[in-house]
Amino acid sequence: MSVPRIPSALIDLEFVPKRQRCEHGVMALRLLYLLLLRVSRLIRLSRLDGEDLVVEVVMLRREVAVLRRQVSRPALQPADRAVLAGLVRLLPRRRLRRFYVQPDTLLRWRRDLVRRHWTYPSRRPGRPSVPSGTVALVLRLAKENPTWSHRRIHGGLATMGVTLAPSSV
Repeated sequence: MSVPRIPSALIDLEFVPKRQRCEHGVMALRLLYLLLLRVSRLIRLSRLDGEDLVVEVVMLRREVAVLRRQVSRPALQPADRAVLAGLVRLLPRRRLRRFYVQPDTLLRWRRDLVRRHWTYPSRRPGRPSVPSGTVALVLRLAKENPTWSHRRIHGGLATMGVTLAPSSV
C-alpha cells in the first residue's frame, strides 16, 4: 500500500531547515494517512445500525480496560498525539476524565513541542579551544625561537598550513 504524494504547493516548508523537511514531510504524510483511515472507519461505522454500534463500543471499552491493565503508560507517536488532541476538542469537558489524555497532558505536549522547536544547539560559552597538537606546536616554536613574537610564530604556523588567530598564540 503506498501513501499518496502531496503536491509541494500545498506544504510551505521554506521556514524549516532542509534536514528537518524530510522528517516533517514524513510525519505530515503519516498524519494524513492516519486521518484517512479514521475517516474511512467513521464512514463504515455510520452505516451500522445502533445495536451494532453499542456492541462494538462495549467490546472496545473491554479491550481498552484489558490493555490498561497490561500497560501502565502507553507510548504514543507524534501522529497519535495529534489525532488524540484533535478528537479531545470534540468531547465535552465532563467526559474527559475517562481518558488518559487529560487537558494537562495536552498542555505538556504543547510545551514540549515548543521547547524542542526553539532549542538551539548547545555551544560552550567563550572562545573555542585550540587543539592540543596545535598548542604543542606553538610551544615548541616559542621554545626553539625565543626572540620571535606571537605575530612571527603565527606567521610560521600559517606557512605550515595551521589556521589559528594571532591572539590565540
